[in-house]
Amino acid sequence: MATSQLTVSSVTVSARNFASFEGLRPSTVKFSSFGTLKAGAFTPRSFKGLVVKAATVVAPKYTSIKPLGDRVLVKIKEAEEKTEGGILLPTTALSKPQGGEVVAVGEGKTIGKIKLESSVKTGAQVIYSKYAGTEVEFNGSNHLILKEDDIVGIIETDDIKDLKPLNDRVLIKVAEAEEKTAGGLLLTEASKEKPSIGAVIAVGPGTLDEKGNRKPLSLAPGNTVLYSKYAGNDFKGSDGTNYIALRASDVMAVLS
Repeated sequence: MATSQLTVSSVTVSARNFASFEGLRPSTVKFSSFGTLKAGAFTPRSFKGLVVKAATVVAPKYTSIKPLGDRVLVKIKEAEEKTEGGILLPTTALSKPQGGEVVAVGEGKTIGKIKLESSVKTGAQVIYSKYAGTEVEFNGSNHLILKEDDIVGIIETDDIKDLKPLNDRVLIKVAEAEEKTAGGLLLTEASKEKPSIGAVIAVGPGTLDEKGNRKPLSLAPGNTVLYSKYAGNDFKGSDGTNYIALRASDVMAVLS
């Protein structure tokens, strides 16, 4: 009889689901790749000796965290526990937040002999790249230490359309997916191709050159652009509109 095999590259589980995790706090933990497993061999005992990647817990004896260089400390926004209709979401369905409040900033970056202060200030509400930074648990809350360049933009409302991109980031309103094929057949939601075209809503101030001066982006609000299919971070506006924030270098062409 052929042996079934299961290849696992990344598995996320809850610590409370396994007796062998006794002593861990009931939070979500992630296991890095551990190769190929035989079907049926995936038991709590199988986790013995594995490295658990979770938020670094800062002991209570430490009362402050001071980021260095161009790093920023962000207090992560709590995940929504209910849908807009008021339905409670299970823990597994909660989307990982990509925003929070800046609570501390480093002294800034150095370009050549020029010292530049951080462009984000304490108290700012920011959106950051999905997989950026290092998560730490401090004073009972989850925080993220990340480089300023990993911050997508500053947001002062609850709607992503009001995002103010930083550096070379661009906010794009994604074009609607085609509802029909060229032959007139209606497409199902699953078969609709993800659009790679959209309208520029806002652009960042540009990157810094070797003298510390900003180089304005060649894109402008109102441009219709073609961008790389798997680039950037996807967001949904309060009205259900799809947006994407990406680097200007991921925009391939301006359409007219």
